[in-house]
Amino acid sequence: MTEITDSPRSYVYLDHAATSPLRSEARDAMSKYGDVMYANPSGSHRFAREARQVIDEARDVVAEVIGCRPGEVIFTSGGTEGANAAVLGATRRTGGTAVCGSAEHHAVLHCVEHIDGTVVPVTSAGSVDPDVMRAVLTDLDNVAVVSVMAVNNETGAISDLEHISHAVRRQAPNALFHTDAVQAACWIDLRTVWSHVDCLTLSAHKFGGPKGMGIMVLREGATLEPLILGGGQERDRRSGTHNVAGIVGTSIALSLTDQNRTSEVARLGKLRDQLIDGITSRIECATATLASGTGIAGTAHVCLENLESESLLYLLDEASVCVSAASACASGAMEPSHVLAAMGVSRERIKGSLRFSLGHTTTESDVSAAIDATIAAAARLGAVTS
Repeated sequence: MTEITDSPRSYVYLDHAATSPLRSEARDAMSKYGDVMYANPSGSHRFAREARQVIDEARDVVAEVIGCRPGEVIFTSGGTEGANAAVLGATRRTGGTAVCGSAEHHAVLHCVEHIDGTVVPVTSAGSVDPDVMRAVLTDLDNVAVVSVMAVNNETGAISDLEHISHAVRRQAPNALFHTDAVQAACWIDLRTVWSHVDCLTLSAHKFGGPKGMGIMVLREGATLEPLILGGGQERDRRSGTHNVAGIVGTSIALSLTDQNRTSEVARLGKLRDQLIDGITSRIECATATLASGTGIAGTAHVCLENLESESLLYLLDEASVCVSAASACASGAMEPSHVLAAMGVSRERIKGSLRFSLGHTTTESDVSAAIDATIAAAARLGAVTS
C-alpha cells in the first residue's frame, strides 16, 4: 500500500465539489458505532434491534433537515445509485420515457440516453428554462420521470426548480419529478428544494459525510421499481445490509451542514468572489463562467481562453493546489466538458476551464495561495498577467 507522504493540510484543497473532507464529528461517531454497534440491523435479537434503532434515529435527523417524513428517507450507497434508481426505477415501473437537461451529471444523463429519453437544452447560464421544459413536455406522451439537478456540479449554476416543477405538473402530471441535489446540501436549504420535487438524491461525501453513503427521499405515494433486489431492506425499496456507522456519520454531517449553512454561505461567498476577482483581474485571458452574483457560494468556475486545462492542473498540482477542470467523475479522462458545451461556451474557453470549489475547511490563505499559483501557472503558459 502506498505510503502517505504529506498531511492533507500541506495542500491547498479547493476541490470540495469532488469530495469534502470527513467532518471530525462524523468520524468520531462512526468509529464508536463501527466498534460497538456491529450487529446486522435485520436480525431479530436485541443487539440487532439496537442497531436498527440507531438507524431510525439517524433517519429522523435526515427527515428534519429535509422537511420530509422519516418513512420517505431511503439510505443508499451514494448519488450515482440514487440518480440511477430514480430514472431507471421510474421508467421501468411505467414503461414511460425520461427527460433531463443537457448539463446533468452523467449519473442522470447517461441513464436518460441509455433508454433513448429526451435531453432538454440549457441556457447560456447552464440551467433549464422552464418555458423550454414546458414546450418539450407538451410534445411527449407517457413521461415517467423528469430529472433536473438543483445545482450544477461543474459551474455551480442553480436551477429554477419551482417554475420547472410547475411545467412538469401541468404537462406531465403523472411523471416523477426528481432532482439530483448532490451539490445543493451545503448551499441551499433542502426543505425548499424538497417542496418542489417528488424525489431528491444526495451523496454524503459532498457535505463532510463518509464515501459510499447516500440518501434518496421519495415522496409518500410515489413508487419506483427497485434498482437493487435482495433482503427487502428500506421497506423493499433498496435491499442490502445497512451500514450502521455510515448512516450515523451521514446524519451527523448533514445536520451540521444544515446548522452552519447560513454562516458558511456568507463566509465562503466572500472568498469565492475574492478568488474569481483575483484571477480574472490579473490574467488577461481569464473570465468567470457565470455572471456575478449567480451560482452557489462554493464554486468559482473560470475559463482561461486558449490555455490547456491539463497543463494548468499540472502546474497547480506542482504548487500543491488541488482543483479540477470539470467534474472529478470525468476530469481524469480530460475530455471537454459536456456542461460547458451545452451552455454554448467556445471550445477555446472550454479547454482552459478550471473549477475551484470551496468548503468547510477552506481558509482565506487557501484562496490567496490559489490566486498566486494560478497567475504563476498562466504566466508560465504564456498568458498576459499583471
